[in-house]
Amino acid sequence: MTGFHLKFDKFHLELGTRACIMGILNVTPDSFSDGGRFNTYEAAVAQGLRLAEQGAHILDIGGESTRPFSQPVSAKEEMDRVVPVIQTLSKKIDIPISIDTVKSTVAKAALDAGAAVINDISAFEQDPAMADVAARYQVPVVLMHMKGTPETMQVNPDYKDLMQEIADYLHARAEFAVSRGIKKQHIILDPGIGFGKTVHHNLVVINCLKKVQDLGYPVLMGPSRKSFIRNILRKASTGSVIDDHEQIETGTLAAVGACLFNGAHIVRVHEVARAVTFTRIFDAIRNA
Repeated sequence: MTGFHLKFDKFHLELGTRACIMGILNVTPDSFSDGGRFNTYEAAVAQGLRLAEQGAHILDIGGESTRPFSQPVSAKEEMDRVVPVIQTLSKKIDIPISIDTVKSTVAKAALDAGAAVINDISAFEQDPAMADVAARYQVPVVLMHMKGTPETMQVNPDYKDLMQEIADYLHARAEFAVSRGIKKQHIILDPGIGFGKTVHHNLVVINCLKKVQDLGYPVLMGPSRKSFIRNILRKASTGSVIDDHEQIETGTLAAVGACLFNGAHIVRVHEVARAVTFTRIFDAIRNA
């Protein structure tokens, strides 16, 4: 597996020798997986500290839901949700904070507050000024593939050649980022599990990840609690598993393992403690 050295600000992440875990902190009332649980400053800060203590290598904070059919919120509302949390956590934890946003104004405010990574699910398409912010601050960026927008992405997504289209798109967006002054070594690619893809599409993406890995950038995967896991478990069970937390988390770990086996460098998860335990064993086996 190709390794990468991600150096930025005061941080240095070795990607490839061990799984890098990105912990998810949704400061939103309507996330598909934990909406409302951390929708206050106090709850969000406590959860951020908890995820860092559990062993997350990156903390990804978002203030706008990207679940299917979700509605966008204003930049001001998004900043009001995330900036105070980032200001506090950046002083209390020693891991990089990533801002999950498609708005350059939100990204700039988050970076000024102490964030050190930009995670843009639109890969700079929704707001091209995001590339200028990333270049100015010299921070790593996550560029994700999504067919459509969160409002439309799950309306009959269709591809002629799934993996080629994803690889071509991510290559083009990485080239765009470099053309705007972002260092190649600061680019991370995400094929976008669950973003404009059917259950079968998601499984193929995980199984054929080498197509993205061959582009020459670190690969991030976010299978945690995605609906394809629920749908597979529902078909295999006589009862509903939609609200069965343990089954969904076990399914998530299976997907995480497959992602890592097929070349992912970073996995984005809700339950960091479980992922840490899982990846310690996984890394020990593959590095033996």
